[in-house]
Amino acid sequence: MTKKQHDIYTQRFAKVLHYIEQHLDETLSVESLSCEAHFSVFHFHRLFSAYYGVSVGRYIQWLKLKRASYQLAFNHHQKIIDIALAAGFQSPESFTRAFKQACGQSPRQFRQQPNWLQWHARKPNPNYQKVQVMDVKIVNFPETKVATIEHRGAIELIFQTAATFFEWRKATGLSPVATSQTYALAPCDPQTTEPKDFRFSLCGSVTQAIDENNSYGIKNAVIPAGRCAVARHLGSHDRISDTAYYLYRQWLLETGEQLRDYPLFFQYHNFIYDVAEHELVTDVYLPLV
Repeated sequence: MTKKQHDIYTQRFAKVLHYIEQHLDETLSVESLSCEAHFSVFHFHRLFSAYYGVSVGRYIQWLKLKRASYQLAFNHHQKIIDIALAAGFQSPESFTRAFKQACGQSPRQFRQQPNWLQWHARKPNPNYQKVQVMDVKIVNFPETKVATIEHRGAIELIFQTAATFFEWRKATGLSPVATSQTYALAPCDPQTTEPKDFRFSLCGSVTQAIDENNSYGIKNAVIPAGRCAVARHLGSHDRISDTAYYLYRQWLLETGEQLRDYPLFFQYHNFIYDVAEHELVTDVYLPLV
């Protein structure tokens, strides 16, 4: 296969994956997906499996189970039977079998103590570049007081830290999820940082300093005021590095702007346990002098 052919196929499959994410709760037939990719229905199955190492049916099921795993871990008020039905399973038994096969734990075990390392190790990881034109703006970010928790260690365990942070927010009401802003500081690149050295801080805006004598490990911090380039990332956080690298590799070189001594940070406008993955909205901030 020539490079030109490879690029064409990659773009076609990127379109298919995007279509699947947008229509996950609908009936997705091989005919409709092959049509999106402009491939013959006779070859689509084999091509998809060759590119991503998993059949299209298994990939669609994984996306549904992935959404279910977030609901199990973060929406404890939601009944397992309701999560199973929303994922397209006709019974709790069939849901339990599929979930355990995909994630290594039963839904109940995952809800009680999710093994995120095993979860990440088992998930399919389609590798494609989403072609998009990014609208980058320069804004004056205001000084913002935040309550923060630092994650140290493998990026695959970030959800454990996130669960602790959300428990603190719900228990104290000092940084309400519905009315406060949610940020994350990203001083490390997970692609170039050893897992033991990786750091990532989750933050929620507060109106006044919090009591740091708490069992959750929450501390006070300030995101300083300053100029920032900001680009909006739409969809899965698994591909948020595409937006970050666009700012570093392309936008920065084209504009000649200079970086400030403060890490890249994100603002989350919604959360994976509340909306479908393709509906996620995240702003990526690059601090400038």
